[in-house]
This record gives sequence, structure tokens and C-alpha cells, in this order.
Amino acid sequence: MRYLKGRVLIGLAAIWVILSAPAAVANLGVDDEDSAADDPTVQEAQKALQAQDWAKAITLLEKAAAAHPESADVQNFLGYAHRKSGNLDAAFKHYQAALKLNPQHKPAHEYIGEAYLMKDDLAGAERHLAELQKLCTPIPCEELRELKRAIEEHKKGKK
Repeated sequence: MRYLKGRVLIGLAAIWVILSAPAAVANLGVDDEDSAADDPTVQEAQKALQAQDWAKAITLLEKAAAAHPESADVQNFLGYAHRKSGNLDAAFKHYQAALKLNPQHKPAHEYIGEAYLMKDDLAGAERHLAELQKLCTPIPCEELRELKRAIEEHKKGKK
């Protein structure tokens, strides 16, 4: 009987790993309700983001932002690309635009929190962690886990 229980647990763990891995790789901060997701320019920009080609992503996303001024996802992607390229001022501008368009945009809360950590502003990051805790209750979300992990690592680095 123990043998069977062990096999079942191993099988369930394997299924969980298989199902969760693609989601972790594919999550570039998309809000499922955003209308710009089907735009070929946005799709090409997502490929550039995955390839870490920040300049190309920014160029494509600026074009997409003009076509989809209501898209919190496009603003979030722009913030992400600027943050990764080292331009924190532009990153904050676009994250704030995403949150103005959609105050419940979980990826934007995660990423702006990470940007605050890059500026060594722990309080700013923790404000967005608190927002994610509200948005991700009762079921914790990936964005909450990721920002919490980043904050913990930041605190360890300060000791």
C-alpha cells in the first residue's frame, strides 16, 4: 500500500511540474483580458522580450502602444523592456501607465516592485507586495510569490 501511495505522489508531482513549467516560461506579464494580445506586433515584441532583445522589443512595443493606447499589457511590456535595458525612469513611467489603465494588473505590480528594489526602495516594493497580497487572496499567484522572493533576496543582500 505504501508503495502505491508513493507512486501516486510521484506521479502527481510530475504532472504538476509538467503543467506549471510552460506557464512560468510563458508569463511575460500578460493580463488575460487585454485586447492587444492578438496583435502581430505585440506577439513579435514578446518574442523579442524572450530573446532579451530589449531595443527591438521597445521599438515594437512603442508601435503597439500607439495602436493600443488602452492596453495595460503593452505598457507593462514596455516597462519590463526598459527596466531590463537599465532605463528605470522609463520603466516606472510605463508601469505606472499600466496600473493607471488597470489597477489590478498583477504583473505590473510585480515588475514595478522589482524596479523599486533596483533603486534600493524596499518600501516601494513592499507597497506593491501588499497590493498583490490583496489581489491574490485567497489563492496565491505567481506574481506574489516572485515579488516576495525578490524582496527576501534583497533583504538578505543588505545584511
